[in-house]
Formats: sequence, C-alpha cells, structure tokens
Amino acid sequence: MKIVILDGYTLNPGDLSWEPLKELGEVTVYERTAPKDVCKRAEGAEVVFTNKVVLDEAVLEKLPALKYIGVLATGYNVVDVAAAARKGIVVTNIPAYSTSSVAQMAFAHILNIVQRVGYYAQEVSNGKWSRQADFSFWDAPLHELDGKKMGIVGFGNTGRATARIAVGFGLEVYAYTRKSAMELPADVRKCPSMDELFRKCDIVSLHCPLTETTRELVDARKLDLMKPSAILINTGRGGLVNEQDLADALNSGKIAAAGLDVLSSEPPRADNPLLKARNCFITPHQAWATKEARVRLMQLAVNNLKAFLEGKPVNVVNN
Repeated sequence: MKIVILDGYTLNPGDLSWEPLKELGEVTVYERTAPKDVCKRAEGAEVVFTNKVVLDEAVLEKLPALKYIGVLATGYNVVDVAAAARKGIVVTNIPAYSTSSVAQMAFAHILNIVQRVGYYAQEVSNGKWSRQADFSFWDAPLHELDGKKMGIVGFGNTGRATARIAVGFGLEVYAYTRKSAMELPADVRKCPSMDELFRKCDIVSLHCPLTETTRELVDARKLDLMKPSAILINTGRGGLVNEQDLADALNSGKIAAAGLDVLSSEPPRADNPLLKARNCFITPHQAWATKEARVRLMQLAVNNLKAFLEGKPVNVVNN
C-alpha cells in the first residue's frame, strides 16, 4: 500500500520516528509540498496524510487510487470533505491531541502580560538592572491573577483544561457555552450572554471552533464592551478576531493587551496591523507543537489508519 505524507515537517522536523507508519505500507515523506506538486506526489497513493496542504475537489479528481485521507490536525478545512465523500474517500482528523499544550500556552501569554516576563528578561539582558541603585526595579505595573475574573468562550476539551488552570491561580471562571450550567465544573459559572462575559471579565480567552457564526466574533463592538484593563487571549483560530478592530482597540487603549498564538493568515503578511500593535504579544502558532503533543498526534494518526484498514474507521469527518 502506497502512503504519502505531503507535509511532514511541521509534525516531525526530525525528532520523531515515522517507523510506526512504515509498518503499515510503503511510506514516502515530503517535508513540504507546493500546490503544483500535489497531484504528482500523491499519484497512485491509496493513503495521503496532510496537515496544511489543500486537497480540493480538483485535486481529488486526479487521484483515482486514493481511498483514505488522514488530516494531521484537528481542523480539516484543507480537505473538501464533501467531494471526498462523493468519491468514497474516508477522511479522518486528530481530535484532542494538544489540549494540555494549548491550555498551557494560553497561560504562558497571560503570565507574560501580567508579570511582563519577556520585557524584564530583555531589560536585564540589556544591563538595566545592573545600573539600578536598588535591589529591584520595575517601571510598569505588575498584577496578580488571584481574585480576578476570566471568561472562556467555548468549553470543549481545551476550554475545560484552561479553566482548570485558571481555578488553580484563584481566578473566578465564567464560560460562554451551549452546555448547561449542570454540565460545567462546580467552580465554573455559566455566563448567559457573550456580551456579559466580555463586559465583566478581566481576561477573555477564546476556545471555540471557527465557523461562519463565530468568524470575527471579536470585533469593535465586543472590544468596546471590555474593561480598559482587560486582556484578550486567542489560542483557538485566527479568524475568530477582526484583526484591524483589535489593533485599533490596543493602540487606542480601549483594552490593555492581547496574547495571540493564531492569526487569520499564517504566516502573516508584513502589513498585518497586529504585528506592530501596542501590547500585542504574538507567538507563531506553536501552542500545539510540544513534543508530547506531537507524539500523541503521531500515534493517533497511526491508530486512525489501522482502524480504517481493519474496516472500522474512527474519527471520520465526512460520514
């Protein structure tokens, strides 16, 4: 069985092993694949794995041997799942492999903002501490999390994991979710409306999927509801935020800061307004990429393919 991995580099830049997949067939790994090369590289393959390489209907039409597409991510919008279903191609994804990593990144951003960790580490490196007359120095306010309010938009696995960390820091946690109050942990309160959550919380963290309903749910109107001292965190999907509106809110002081691991276009264009926005801290979509999470992703990808070969596919997204 011919297995082709179109963009293996992001999952495995060299610190993991492809051997578990190689036990299932003849595997060819490409680190990256340009759109013009997809059909040539996947020709004759029964199994194709992709992370971000697009497999649209036009591509699928040119791959008659293809029976299975394994998306090496939770999101699967890179595949035309309806077209795949019409052609009898099974498409699977990898759910919940990076829950702990993403929740951890949300708090890495929060702690960096309230304690200004990166700023002061750089100032020490620049010699500013050595030039002080006192044992300690700070030139901007630092803040405790204990007793403050954190709002979580979306309460799936990652939202729940983030809430668990928040409770440990003494935050009052509010969730905007379709789940009932009875389905939430005892130390998480259900917020009746998103507007109320944005209005009352000191920190708002986004953990909902990107759909037509949630696209740019954080816009100028929502940002106007927030406190001037509030922090926005997005480790979900870049498209959840209107980036120009957020840049304007940061630059005008309508909100205090933002910590982002995702943007609407990745890598970002040089003119993305958030790249130079005031108090906007951006990491390059790496929340998912801890080694532990990638090991889980690899194992789940193998398990998905094994289940398909046994005639009992799991994590199918195009039933």
